[in-house]
Amino acid sequence: MTRTIAFLAYPGFQILDVTGPLAAFEIAGRYARHPYDIRVIAPQPGPVASSSGACLMAQGLMDPAGLDTLVVAGGDGVNAASAAPALLDYARAVAGHARRITSVCSGTFLLAAAGLLDGRRVTTHWYRTASFARRFPRVRLEPDRIFIRDGAYWTSAGITAGIDLALALVAEDLGEAIARRTARQLVIPYRRQGGQSQFSTLLEMQGTTSRFGDLLAWVRDNLALRLTVDELAAQAAMSPRNFARAFTADQGLTPAKAVEQLRLEVARDLVEEGPASLDRIAIETGFGDTERMRRAFIRAFGAPPQAIRRTA
Repeated sequence: MTRTIAFLAYPGFQILDVTGPLAAFEIAGRYARHPYDIRVIAPQPGPVASSSGACLMAQGLMDPAGLDTLVVAGGDGVNAASAAPALLDYARAVAGHARRITSVCSGTFLLAAAGLLDGRRVTTHWYRTASFARRFPRVRLEPDRIFIRDGAYWTSAGITAGIDLALALVAEDLGEAIARRTARQLVIPYRRQGGQSQFSTLLEMQGTTSRFGDLLAWVRDNLALRLTVDELAAQAAMSPRNFARAFTADQGLTPAKAVEQLRLEVARDLVEEGPASLDRIAIETGFGDTERMRRAFIRAFGAPPQAIRRTA
């Protein structure tokens, strides 16, 4: 069965929002021996200039009845695109026929402007979340997710998250084995789950000037240890009192809170990614037991690990 995947481009689109996911579909179809029918479409056929100035050749807007999946690219030109009546009408028409409606990065704005996302859970690029929330208060924005599925609608964060989204779509169409082979061919990790954060706690803490970067990397690699202030101070070759004061001034949070944030990030990834038991995850990430981990999850994420695993 051949599925038609159409990428909607417009002047000022982000080129990687198209070419990254497009490559994933191309490779997956090759492995499955049932290639996707991949199209790039635009309001006017011909070359479409991306935000970088590089162009992609596009055909005109195709018959919505022939589409399996629409992928709306993001980019600097999305504000103009999401105010174009012809594009909004086209998105609504496709929604009445296609099996899936998806967006990469700020492409979410066009779908929201068409009224297709009201009441739905969505995400978009972190840089655009404040603007999105103001413009579309009826949409349930989850600002730090990599991608989200709500029924037939899939939305994703910036650029490389579009590849994660494409791999999830491939897995739904062709199975996990094909999606894994595709990721391997793309030389990317297989695969970040949609519920993961757009941000790395460790990278944010390390920053560019933190004096505790090496210590934080060591903490993340040793979460199963107790990691008391005395132990952290010893690792940093400082007295406990001086360490606690200097760390808090550098990071804006206490050592204990920093350790908990790192534990939560790793634990959430493990909960979402695989079959490991919650008991094992709690021990490996230093929570010690599932009840302590459950309370930390509810404080941080508003849901226990079991609910987050079901959602993932």
